[in-house]
Amino acid sequence: MVNDVEDDDSCPKPVGRSSVFYYGVGHMLNDITAACWFTYLLLFLTEIGLSPRDAAIVMLAGQIADGFATVFAGELIDRFGHFKIWHGAGSILAAISFSSVFGGCLPCKILASSSPIIETISYSTSAAIFNVGWAATQVSHMSMVNCISLNSTSRVVMTSCRNAFTMVANLSLYAVALVVFSTTKATTHSDIENQYHWIAYTSIFIGCCFVGIFHLGTKEPRLKIRVHGTSYARISWTYWFKKVLYYQVGLVYMLTRLAQNVSQAYLAFYVIEDMRMAKSAKALVPAIIYISSFIVSIIMQEMYWTGQRLKAYYCAGGVLWVFCGASILFLPRSLSAFMYVISVFIGVANTLMTVWHSILHFRLYFMWWNCVVKSPLLVILWFHSPISLSPDSS
Repeated sequence: MVNDVEDDDSCPKPVGRSSVFYYGVGHMLNDITAACWFTYLLLFLTEIGLSPRDAAIVMLAGQIADGFATVFAGELIDRFGHFKIWHGAGSILAAISFSSVFGGCLPCKILASSSPIIETISYSTSAAIFNVGWAATQVSHMSMVNCISLNSTSRVVMTSCRNAFTMVANLSLYAVALVVFSTTKATTHSDIENQYHWIAYTSIFIGCCFVGIFHLGTKEPRLKIRVHGTSYARISWTYWFKKVLYYQVGLVYMLTRLAQNVSQAYLAFYVIEDMRMAKSAKALVPAIIYISSFIVSIIMQEMYWTGQRLKAYYCAGGVLWVFCGASILFLPRSLSAFMYVISVFIGVANTLMTVWHSILHFRLYFMWWNCVVKSPLLVILWFHSPISLSPDSS
């Protein structure tokens, strides 16, 4: 049964559980393909014969396309609306192009050529198209939550449900990969391709099933937000470039994501090429990192946060990551089993660092809101006051 979107902004009511579920599963295709992209793309491309440089070009092409597509998708969705159309079109584009990324070089088969240049161009094109569809799906799904309900609690619940299914998507991918790597033998070039074909196609199938559930259970939001008695003052986009906090948040976020992406994209290389671990380690190591990170994040949700404690935990996460990196660097091949233990600490370090930049994002949003609606002086006082970050604080 499809749940109606509430239209009364004078007395916002919480959305039902089924509506929360339908919304939460809408990003499953993006999540499961993104996990496969960052964990196995470079490994797949190098194992089928591309040089490390060409494999890096393919991933870079996708990331550049994602950066531009995210900006344009946000602008177009704001201007024309129709969230579900953008979501559906982006999902179709992402599913088809992702199958091309892991499905082999189609131009090579048509031209009967195995030229590295043609392979690189083919995979780079598919990667760019995939990230365009991925960006359209992500932006439309994330922005939809603000139009489904005016109830702040419902928005938090829907976002939490979305994050929960991100965990489901990641663990589903690693479970599929573990089964594939454990039950199939990769003795030839064709066998290696078939392994990744199974992983990619199964991921697409799982994601598309949940996208179908999302579209069947969620109506196009028609909520019109009308705020009475409040005047809004527009600020220029150049305003942000004059704020030190803007660069601080960007730098911290970039370094944090760099550490996390390295742990996700390159550890699969490491456990196979350097440590000579079993093929199943390509699935077990990232799965252990993700599970330990998830468990720690649940524990940290119950903690009382202050600015000093937040900084301390972020620094602890950074130091822990340094020790993990040093351990990986000097770990002898004879002790490769300790890689599973190190993976646990990498997951803990990722969570400790992620909490910090998540709060910074919240503060940056709070800063924008006060600059538009209230006085900039309130923002300055808020950022420099030792207030608690607990949800219960006022």
